[in-house]
Amino acid sequence: MPIFEFVCGGCGNEFEELVMSRAAEVSCPKCASTQVNKMMSVCGVKSGDKFVSSSSGGSCGGCTSKNCGSCH
Repeated sequence: MPIFEFVCGGCGNEFEELVMSRAAEVSCPKCASTQVNKMMSVCGVKSGDKFVSSSSGGSCGGCTSKNCGSCH
């Protein structure tokens, strides 16, 4: 699924959006601004009760925990 993470340049809101086309215009769900920037994100998969990340290191990229089971 092409789900991307964005940050709004108007209000600073961070959100995820399903984007099916490069030409799709993304707007902030909080303030409706179209001044949004795509954030760098980490690909991850949940399999059963375990979270598997493609990032290197122990954490999933969203926190500093060495065990993603503590936050997912």
